[in-house]
Amino acid sequence: MPDRDVLIIGAGFSGLYQLHKLRELGFDAHVVEAGPQVGGTWYWNRYPGARCDIESIGYSYSFDPELQQEWNWTERYAAQPEILAYLEHVADKLNLRTDISFDTRVVSLDFDDPQDMWTATTDSGATITARYVVAATGCLSKPLLPEFPGLDDFAGDVYWTWDWPTDEVDFADKRVAVIGTGSSGIQTITAIAPTVGSLTVFQRTPTYAVPAQNRLIAEELAELKTHYDDFRAESRLSVGGIPCGDELPPFFDDLDDGRIRSELHMRYDDGGLCFQQSFRDLLQNEEANARAAEYVRNRIKDKVHDPAVAEKLTPRSYPIAAKRMCVDTGYYEVYNQPNVTLVDVNEQPIERITEHGIRAGGTDHEFDVIILATGFDAMTGALAAIDIRHGAQTLRDKWSDGPRTYLGLMSAGFPNLFTVTGPQSPSVLSNMVTSIETHVEWISAALSHLREHGLTRIEPDVAAEDNWVNTTNDAADMTLLKQAPSWYMGANVPGKPRAALPFVGGVGTYQQILDGIAVTGYHGFELV
Repeated sequence: MPDRDVLIIGAGFSGLYQLHKLRELGFDAHVVEAGPQVGGTWYWNRYPGARCDIESIGYSYSFDPELQQEWNWTERYAAQPEILAYLEHVADKLNLRTDISFDTRVVSLDFDDPQDMWTATTDSGATITARYVVAATGCLSKPLLPEFPGLDDFAGDVYWTWDWPTDEVDFADKRVAVIGTGSSGIQTITAIAPTVGSLTVFQRTPTYAVPAQNRLIAEELAELKTHYDDFRAESRLSVGGIPCGDELPPFFDDLDDGRIRSELHMRYDDGGLCFQQSFRDLLQNEEANARAAEYVRNRIKDKVHDPAVAEKLTPRSYPIAAKRMCVDTGYYEVYNQPNVTLVDVNEQPIERITEHGIRAGGTDHEFDVIILATGFDAMTGALAAIDIRHGAQTLRDKWSDGPRTYLGLMSAGFPNLFTVTGPQSPSVLSNMVTSIETHVEWISAALSHLREHGLTRIEPDVAAEDNWVNTTNDAADMTLLKQAPSWYMGANVPGKPRAALPFVGGVGTYQQILDGIAVTGYHGFELV
């Protein structure tokens, strides 16, 4: 007999809810977590300025009405310390820590056919057996570690945004470099710019960033709590897992010029990623996309005083929303400070890190601190980091040309292994917590179904998986996503195959698909 019914890997939003849900259903479940405490991505990513780009009223659990009513978010977009405090509160309230092993990393998983169970080996060499494994490993949890020549020669301090020191870092009067202008880079740059001696930003690709319009939300949160359930139900059926207004956005071609301008103004001034829903066909209609992109470009130009710098910060090489958009709290205005310099690495490529700084385009820049905000091996990286085997087959080999899953939940050939918000699910295109709850609840119901019917094994049919992979790719082909070299397509990792990683059909559509699969007795799965 296995040691546990279910082994859960990861103690972030996914793992904590999965543990609670399975314990509630009477399963013997246990979590292993690589970090020293709960939090997942919100433990590791504690860099200056780190905050969520989904509104906090929706970036929270909906399963516990009491928790929903007692927790009070302070800001529209919660900062990392507040999100981590929330997850610690949940762990304490539900007494989850008793079933979590911290500082424990799973390095391999091996499936035993006769026993229908997995053996997990940890970094200490210990083994744990379980009938089922749920990989709650996160979509953005495997850091991308670029190999800059000479990095070890640098005499100053080097910090990675994904593993920031727990002690406060003093940047006063320091010469600081930041490499990377994705979400982590933008937030770090904005936060430290007022205090550093000088700041040099090394940018490869400019991003489309829209204002957060962040604010204190005590009054609106109190009002929302009077009808939180309605808000949650609407979130489950929305495109992005959180409502972006009372109605579906309009189609671009249905609007006259005045309505187009009005829609863009309204979305931009309201702030946040709902700007992407200015038009329902923003990612399908090239004219609609070009209009929204030009609007944001003009707003960048309005904010940055130096036209040459503004142009470098202006994205022109890819459609808006085809790469992850950013939500900013004063990012562009940073470049109006006299102590801030922007280096375009397309014009001045980084050649090496030196003892005293960075050599780029033949010019030596001297620094006291280098901050690396170089992103993640998204969606597949955390799973690929584990040696997952069933007989002679490994998941790494199976996914060598791109991920293959059924519904983003399981992969054929690897029975009893579930992934929460895995590749080919809406996940990163949505409010992650909405998607997490959808997956956790579906997985928990499936395990209950197996137990009730005396079954010990579940695995996708190859034909069903092939159909879902084709569906995911075909849906992405109908959009402008492939016109951008983004981590949505795996393009940020050298050698990684280009493939559509998320399902672009939306959270509401996906929820209906999952419900239909379950109602029909788990169509597309083989239950033994």
